[in-house]
Formats: sequence, structure tokens, C-alpha cells
Amino acid sequence: DTIWMLVCAMLVFFMHSGFSLLEAGCVRFKNTQNILAKNVIVVTVGFLSWYIMGWPLALGDNKDSSLFLSHANFAMTGFWDNKS
Repeated sequence: DTIWMLVCAMLVFFMHSGFSLLEAGCVRFKNTQNILAKNVIVVTVGFLSWYIMGWPLALGDNKDSSLFLSHANFAMTGFWDNKS
């Protein structure tokens, strides 16, 4: 399962780079650098958003089963701790 998730994540990143090339091809040459910088910012903000908020909401440890979303492991704290 872990390998499949990593492969899918890499496919999404490659898809984003392909979309960047598509956008760069649709604008004039002088605007290409701005489009590529915008796409780098989008990828960075998306990654940081997932790192800080997405991980605990999707996969965080929920000790109280009455809560809808988890409220632990923000910024992936405890990710490398031994779970056994």
C-alpha cells in the first residue's frame, strides 16, 4: 500500500509539471517565467497545507471516537515514533 501511494503521489507531481508546460505553451514567451513561478508556488503551498493540516485531519490519531476529525499529530508530530 505504501509503494502504491508513493507512486500515485509522484504521478500527481508529474501531472502538475505537465500542466505547467501546457500553461507555459499557451502564453507569450515573456510570461512563461511568471507562469512557471506561479506553479512552483502552488505546489509548495499545497505541500505545506497537507503537511500542516491535511495529515492530522486525514490520518491523525483520534482518541475520542465522538469527534469527527482528529485533533492530534499536527505538522506530523509523532510520525516516526515506534507504534508497536
